[in-house]
Amino acid sequence: MGEVWPLTGRSEELRLINAASGGAGARGVVLSGGAGVGKTRLARAALGAASRRGAAPRGGAAAQSARVLPLGAFGALMGTSGHDPGLVVRQASEALLAEAGRRPFLIGVDDAHRLDPLSALLVHRLVLHSRAAVVVTVRSGEPAPDAITALWKDGHLDRVEVAPLDRAATAALLEAVLGAPVDGAAADRIWDLTRGNALYLRQLVDGERGAGRLAPVDGLWRWSGRPVVSPGLAELVSTTMGELSEPLRGVVDLLALSEPLGVPLLTRLAGAEPVELAEDRGLVSVERDGRRLDVRLAHPLYGEVRRAEIGLLRARRLRGRIAEALRATGANRAEDTLRRATLTLESDLEADLALLTAAARHALELFDLDLAGRLAAAAVAAGAGFEARWTLAFCLSLLSRGDEAEDQMAPLAALAGDDGELVRCATLRANNLFWTLGEPARGTAVLDRAEAAIGAAGPRFELVAARAPFHAALGRPAPAIACAQEALASPSLSGQGTALATWGLIMALGAAGRADEIAPWAERAHVVAASSHDAANLGPILTDMRIDALRLAGLLHQAARVAEVSRERGAEAPGLSRAFDAAVQGRAALARGRLGTAVRLLREARAGLRQDTGGWAMATLIALVLALARTGDAAAAERALAELEAASHPGLLCYGPEVLLARAWVAAARGTVSEAAALARQAACRAGELDAPAAEVVALHTAVCFGDCGGAGRLAQLAAVVRGPRPRAAADHAASLLAADGDAVSMAADLFEEMGDPLAAADAAAQAAAVHAGAGRTRAARAASVRAARLAEECQGARSPALLAAARPLPLTRRERETATMAAQGLSSGEIARRLGVSIRTVEGHLYRTHAKLGTSSRAELAAFLGT
Repeated sequence: MGEVWPLTGRSEELRLINAASGGAGARGVVLSGGAGVGKTRLARAALGAASRRGAAPRGGAAAQSARVLPLGAFGALMGTSGHDPGLVVRQASEALLAEAGRRPFLIGVDDAHRLDPLSALLVHRLVLHSRAAVVVTVRSGEPAPDAITALWKDGHLDRVEVAPLDRAATAALLEAVLGAPVDGAAADRIWDLTRGNALYLRQLVDGERGAGRLAPVDGLWRWSGRPVVSPGLAELVSTTMGELSEPLRGVVDLLALSEPLGVPLLTRLAGAEPVELAEDRGLVSVERDGRRLDVRLAHPLYGEVRRAEIGLLRARRLRGRIAEALRATGANRAEDTLRRATLTLESDLEADLALLTAAARHALELFDLDLAGRLAAAAVAAGAGFEARWTLAFCLSLLSRGDEAEDQMAPLAALAGDDGELVRCATLRANNLFWTLGEPARGTAVLDRAEAAIGAAGPRFELVAARAPFHAALGRPAPAIACAQEALASPSLSGQGTALATWGLIMALGAAGRADEIAPWAERAHVVAASSHDAANLGPILTDMRIDALRLAGLLHQAARVAEVSRERGAEAPGLSRAFDAAVQGRAALARGRLGTAVRLLREARAGLRQDTGGWAMATLIALVLALARTGDAAAAERALAELEAASHPGLLCYGPEVLLARAWVAAARGTVSEAAALARQAACRAGELDAPAAEVVALHTAVCFGDCGGAGRLAQLAAVVRGPRPRAAADHAASLLAADGDAVSMAADLFEEMGDPLAAADAAAQAAAVHAGAGRTRAARAASVRAARLAEECQGARSPALLAAARPLPLTRRERETATMAAQGLSSGEIARRLGVSIRTVEGHLYRTHAKLGTSSRAELAAFLGT
């Protein structure tokens, strides 16, 4: 990182400053704000801009130590003397102006609230007589000399409030400084701690980067672990807080350990006068929450600094006092229970089994798996029963600690008191085996044994519901639909059972081409899942499966609306759910052709799901490979493909066609278009074997985008089976390209663009350009090529064989261009021959004819022609 951080997010402030301090008649501006928000950097930027305009800049700073010296902010003028202040100020003014000569003069004065009286009068005189423009910084809330306050109160200068950076500007600044994308969760955590204070931000980032906790992972900066406040940052924050008396320290420390606290509770613990004094000093803020008045620390870093200084024993005692005070209030809201339990865990109080169990359940509803697991483990260690142990096993499974979850199963089953609890055990174990441990046969066998033991009793429908996603994942849509519908017909089905059955139903309906039936089932399941502690984890899965089903059908505008609702719902999600949400949003962005956005989100998701074994990692990597390949980044796509192969889940056979399509697009990015088309046809065959006609449409259409129209007849048949606009558009695209009808291919591009698939529209437009060019219709070819380029740009830099050919039309056959592309990428003739499955002599022949047509004589010249 450079010595000077960029002024990101300050364009409006810079515009106001430059307007007020540059040009004829400009008087200047007053910059006001809290400590560390960036006033000094803005003032320096103004002086730098003045220097570049040919003005004479002069900077000064008002130090506390220089306040006792006349003209202390302008050290070079200390020789000015006399008993008449007015005369001294005039002499100083003339001396300053003499420095500038005939050039415009801009003076910057930092921390003007600390100016000595003569320096303040000098600045006031310069402004009043329009002898120079000034940029003055003052700290909000600090008293300033009358001559300085008069500058804005009397209307001589505009006062610009410099606020801390907002979340978006902070994230942009982090990326500018670190030189790469920053994980969204990391950017949010950093903003939450610094609240956009530029000075705190720099200290925190430098310290965390130096400690290795803020580090790049797969091209994405991530922040792991808890922050450790560096000595420099602690000193800055402590200086801002000022000296804390014992009563004040008591207020701050209580809030550092648990905020917010209601005013009555805090005053009971710390006393009314210290709380009032803390508010007067700006150490705390008081906020109204309905009828409650809550107290928080004025800045999050106050808490970080104090927690680092509080001794272990004192912290445990204070947490115990807060927990007991909360209990005494009689508040029994879920958030109060969770806070009491969390405080109790790290206090000097004895464990409360009922409290820990209830709090673990609430943490699970919030999908804070780490906290839920910690609370449940404490309850189990203290002797809690079935519910706490079930919660612990559930959290371990979702956190991809499947072997540890399996260790909990035998004691859990022994604690089961009725058929309902036995079914919950069986469902949990089956899901752990199937998803987390990747043993689908064993997971299915657990359901079989449990169903045989339960018989026709009511809880049996929970087991039927659990089978639905198993069938769907294994590529068996018909039995998945049957199980889901049977389970969902039961009026006694639990929230988790409803969500599981709907998961399987959405997957199966999407694969079967019946996406138009999904909405009511999905909306009902979301409502149920949101109110069920053991189904909270299924919300993102339901959304992801629904978006995918809509993508297959070509209902992409609906998919965008579903993704937006999910984004709003998951904006504040903690922990692992943040990664799930990034995966959902990344796959949705890919479906809408927003490739750059998709790559960013999917990399963020991949980093957060690195330990996942339940299938999220596989789905995320499939989408990441596709997104990278569609941008033409073959090297990155190949690395992601290698990760995908390693993360393959044996229970997700339904993803077989998508894995083949990912390989196809990687081949296309490498330039081996014939291999890409063959892989797309294999994907279509695999989809047919899985009875997934909607996936078959996408695979056959992908082959069409590679120039292979052999599936045109089958696409026409599928258009009568799969509901939605995609199958008809794909069939029309294939038929018109096969007939070499450029206008009809352009019409197919219209259909794709209307349905919200600019990637498919771009390829169709590019192929229309090629058809028109082959028929000698130059104007039509140019128009189609321009359209293809526009669509590719809308897709944030899409590249494909069709787009490359349209952008740089060459007199080459498809095989000649394919061979030339690989040669331009540096592959030897032998490597090309192996990839294409032909002889080296055939490759050399293609290259010979290519050089003859293009007038080239080397592979470097080929690369220049092809733009590789």
